[in-house]
Amino acid sequence: MFPFPLQALDRFLLQYNLGQVLLLVFVLALLAALAQRSRKVLSIQVMTFGLLFAIVPSIDGPGYYLYLGLGLLVVAPLLFTTANR
Repeated sequence: MFPFPLQALDRFLLQYNLGQVLLLVFVLALLAALAQRSRKVLSIQVMTFGLLFAIVPSIDGPGYYLYLGLGLLVVAPLLFTTANR
């Protein structure tokens, strides 16, 4: 019962690298954070994904995810300091 869905998920994920999967999760989490309407939650989330993009995909995948992570790490403190709630 369980092997079939896991095998289908595995075949689907083998087509993508870790950076692409993290980017998809980041976009979905960004939409969820925008629904909260809290800029502090958004900035903490951006900082967390910036760290993930800077550390994890640099091991496996193209190098431009590293630059995305560094950019997010620069933007996140600016979002946090300008947040009202």
